[in-house]
Amino acid sequence: MGDGLRFSVADGVGTVVIDRPAKRNAMSADMWRALPGILDELAEDPAVRVAVLTGAGGNFCAGADISELADIHRDDDSHLSTVAERALAAFPKPSLAAIEGYCVGGGCQLAAACDLRFAADGARFGITPAKLGIVYPAAATARLVHLVGPAAAKYLLYSADLVDAAHALRVGLLDEVVPSGGLRDRVAAFTETLASRSLLTQRATKDIVDAIVAAGPVEERVGRWLAEVAASGEVEEGIAAFLERRAPAFSWTSPTR
Repeated sequence: MGDGLRFSVADGVGTVVIDRPAKRNAMSADMWRALPGILDELAEDPAVRVAVLTGAGGNFCAGADISELADIHRDDDSHLSTVAERALAAFPKPSLAAIEGYCVGGGCQLAAACDLRFAADGARFGITPAKLGIVYPAAATARLVHLVGPAAAKYLLYSADLVDAAHALRVGLLDEVVPSGGLRDRVAAFTETLASRSLLTQRATKDIVDAIVAAGPVEERVGRWLAEVAASGEVEEGIAAFLERRAPAFSWTSPTR
């Protein structure tokens, strides 16, 4: 566990907390380096069915630590925030960003790399390279464009202005806005639902959707997942649970090949 990051596992949910409240959870170089290893550990843990990324002290993340920018902002392929972002986007299980307070710069980069984003209605969002005269990483820019579209991406990147949760929801940067004080309970309820569903279905969905977005070989991936379904017993359990009017007990945790 890196300095400024901590994680825990409970009830099928792996929670990663950005914990540097004195700096509004700004990510140091060491924190960017540590995140991929934490995600690997959660990905390999069969007890984890969904991951939540959140911040301590009432903020999500104020971005990269400006005092360490020279170390963080390297050539694009070795850019520390890009490496961490790609690791988060590649996390094979469902992931959700739970956002309060400031979600700025590298914080938006991390939130966008999650599958879903829930925020308190007082949260504020901004992508601020235009305030520093730097170029936003190519991978992060592409992800933002896929998420909100080219015009909304340009609005955020050109202006570097902070926008409220209503604006973020309207352009597609958020999936849900929750009244202040209710975010923790809403995220807990939603992740409990996710943890009760078929992880096989969820992982297949994530893999196939990501392939569609990347214009990749979708048919090959679908075929691989259909073979996994046939060998898993998940369908039989789902049908039996439906007929017996009980909650299914899905046991699949990882691909057989």
